[in-house]
Amino acid sequence: MTQIELRGVQKFFGTVQVIKDLNLKIEDNEFIVLLGQSGCGKTTTLRGIAGLETIDEGDILIDGQPVQHLKCSDRDIAMVFQSFSLYPHMTVYENIAFPLRATRMSRTEVDKAVREIAQVLRITDLLGRKPSALSGGDMQRVAIGRALVRRPKAMLMDEPIGALDAKLREDMRGEIKRLHVKQGSTTIYVTHDQIEAMSLADRIVIMHEGVLQQVGSPEDVYKYPSNLFVAQFVGSPVMNVAKASVSEAGGEARVTVDGAAEGFAFPRELLGKLNGKAAVGDLKLGIRPEGVLVRHEAADGFLPVEAHIIEPLGSHDIVDLRIGGEMLRARTKAGYVDKAGDRVFARLDPSHAHFFDASGQSLGVRL
Repeated sequence: MTQIELRGVQKFFGTVQVIKDLNLKIEDNEFIVLLGQSGCGKTTTLRGIAGLETIDEGDILIDGQPVQHLKCSDRDIAMVFQSFSLYPHMTVYENIAFPLRATRMSRTEVDKAVREIAQVLRITDLLGRKPSALSGGDMQRVAIGRALVRRPKAMLMDEPIGALDAKLREDMRGEIKRLHVKQGSTTIYVTHDQIEAMSLADRIVIMHEGVLQQVGSPEDVYKYPSNLFVAQFVGSPVMNVAKASVSEAGGEARVTVDGAAEGFAFPRELLGKLNGKAAVGDLKLGIRPEGVLVRHEAADGFLPVEAHIIEPLGSHDIVDLRIGGEMLRARTKAGYVDKAGDRVFARLDPSHAHFFDASGQSLGVRL
């Protein structure tokens, strides 16, 4: 059992506060991803857990015991960095064996442990090579093996595949997930790449300017963002956000994008759900591109719009549509809209709509 808990953690670099009252509990065997922009405090948080940075206030607990005053070598935690940090004069075998030899483990035990972890990572055939003869992906496997070989209480990873090319990153994501399932170790992984976060995490911890914004499963943070930052940070392409107002017309709710002559029809229940939560004329509408429906012919609920930029992405296109004073992006079948300037018809799917107040906080209204 390895639980990690942060209670009221604060960290300053001079007068700049980089972690602000962070509270987080990580369960045994959980794969947690710290996600955020560069400089948001995620790596500092990871280094604080590892003992590579001191914290100014709060507690870091491992299995219920405070460790913030312990040296990193006394916390029984392994860390993998973006740079591979392998010893160039040693073979793969010697690199992996190094932390075990430092504990004066017998040669037989070292050999058994190294070969076991090499088999798990599928690098047995590389044990006799030097790092200079390895690909980037293989070097990162060796770095992970060196961290895991002594079976630490937890594994910390700081953008471990950020330096690899796109194909290798995709392969290594699968390897890291497979390894976690096989080993079952508590893992904390730092990245600014939301695709990595969505594909790897049991729970995602989203940070912005040192403040925890939301914690939840990949599905939760995608479908139920707590604020505009989360809404536009998670998902690719990012969520459309437009100023909008809500009114009643003909027994329906009408959601009108800022500057548009006409509004989109929504179920009347929207009015009741928004009642008392925010001024209906002072809202921000959020909707992901898959919630913007497009067709060639006029139909009930669809408004005429003009296509602007078309981004072909192979399996689908992203089409920018001018609606009032806003530009909304729609996801369509490949080649569905022929060219920029074409007139098409669009509708907003109410089940994909999110509403935020003027400060950017979600109103929690879903239809």
